[in-house]
Amino acid sequence: MSSDLDVFVGNTTLIDEEVYRLWLDGHSVAEAVARRLRGGLLEREATSVAVLQSDTRDHYRTFQMLERLLHAPPRLLQQLLFQIPPERQALLVQRYYAFDEALARELLGKKLSKGTKKELDEVSARTGVGIRSCRRQFDNFKRVFKAVEELRGPLAENIQQLFLLPPSLARDYAAIVFFANSRFETGKRRLQFLSFGDFAACAQSMMAHWSQGALAPEAAEPDGDLPKSFLQDLKELKVLVTDKDLLDQHKSLVCSALRGKISVYNELEANFKVIEPCRSDKWSPGDLRLFLQHYTAAPRNLPGFRHQALWERYMAAISACLLRMFHD
Repeated sequence: MSSDLDVFVGNTTLIDEEVYRLWLDGHSVAEAVARRLRGGLLEREATSVAVLQSDTRDHYRTFQMLERLLHAPPRLLQQLLFQIPPERQALLVQRYYAFDEALARELLGKKLSKGTKKELDEVSARTGVGIRSCRRQFDNFKRVFKAVEELRGPLAENIQQLFLLPPSLARDYAAIVFFANSRFETGKRRLQFLSFGDFAACAQSMMAHWSQGALAPEAAEPDGDLPKSFLQDLKELKVLVTDKDLLDQHKSLVCSALRGKISVYNELEANFKVIEPCRSDKWSPGDLRLFLQHYTAAPRNLPGFRHQALWERYMAAISACLLRMFHD
């Protein structure tokens, strides 16, 4: 009695994308095996439960060994222990640093500290993201923040270079770093309707108009920081709100310019604000753009107002944010 045995030997590290996703989601080996069983893998592959368990454990061991390299993705490209094709390396990195937007929205603007990490049990319950995955994603946010906080130059480009992320994902991380650094209050009740994508777009607008990199591009300053001088200068713009005469004149100039040109004129005249009427009266994109155009330009004609350039820089980012928030 004889039997034939075919043996194949190779040194390429095999990556099962489904098991990788289960590992990233924080499932244990037993949970991953159960999910693979429910997916009908036994029937498709004509294998046994024991083989499936062994296969899953083997993949998990590989991912755990790879994780230290994923903390610094260029090291994954340079190492020789795991023979992984370049396209697979890119997939490993991209999926490791991908994040749940619901989780990012919860953490946006908070300090990436041990105190915030202790709150992840509650965040996990609110978002439905597994606690292990929450911790991994939080650690990724913190790792990226620490790596780029002192670097000069464009924030998204620095992140992309250091962590080998696709441009869109690097821009999202830049938004997280920007809000963690500037500590904007994103948790206010009136802002709860905004998604992470809304805030990410706003971060890009603010970095493009207000950051040190925007104000001094020739010096290659970081664009994740808002210069103290700019923030101090913004106090000068309060006069448009605190000085009743200027406020009334500003309103009069804007309303005169918009009379008969926008469909929500009556509502605007009765409530000269932005966020509340935009939401309640459902302004059209055209009306909002026209309003912001005249709202920005009107102070040029206010007697004694000397901060038009600062006002226009401020409104450039605000206008982009508002258009994104309500109509994009």
